Amino acid sequence: MPTTLKWPLITKQNPKSLIAESYKGLRTNIDFSRLDARVKSVLVTSAALGEGKSTTVANLAIAYAETGRSVLIVDGDLRNPAMHRIFNLSNDKGLSHVLFNTADLEKNIQASRTMNLSVLTSGPVPPNPSEIVGSRQMEALMEEVKSQYDLVILDTPPILPFTDAQVATTLCDGVVLVIKSGGESRKDITKAITSLEFVGARILGAVLNQASRKTLSAAYHD
Repeated sequence: MPTTLKWPLITKQNPKSLIAESYKGLRTNIDFSRLDARVKSVLVTSAALGEGKSTTVANLAIAYAETGRSVLIVDGDLRNPAMHRIFNLSNDKGLSHVLFNTADLEKNIQASRTMNLSVLTSGPVPPNPSEIVGSRQMEALMEEVKSQYDLVILDTPPILPFTDAQVATTLCDGVVLVIKSGGESRKDITKAITSLEFVGARILGAVLNQASRKTLSAAYHD
């Protein structure tokens, strides 16, 4: 059953705020990250747990949907899914059901309260998430939804403790890495980036999450 909304959808609740503008800026940067073709799919991950990647996915998706483009969020974090809680949706069925051929894809995609934005929740958490995300069924599903939507955003588990994001990089045009200010060390961030580059991921950029003005100033002058 749907649960109470817990994460702040700032792009929806306060669209004129500086944080909302930052998500719009991220949208623009992704759009201009490739000159040869429009980005149709983005994988979002983080170095470690608790970096705010799912909040980033949700707000980025809203920022895109508000431009009139059709957007689908696929909750590929089959370890700690969050999209059903963020958007207050049922998670009785979802991605795991579709991949096991026990449910129809179209019937499992749910509309959000934001126009042009739909969500494929994770469904029940399976015992072997990385194998499922790396399966041929997942590849076929992503190809299908990319043909139906202007943009598909895939939420995946953090890259340092799990291999899921590495496995899934081939499913998307590029990767956005979410980093929490004051969280992981530079060594761990470098390790996460190296892990993505090792599998040939196209890194579109990084998001510094929960940063203060002081932190941003220090980062800029570093």
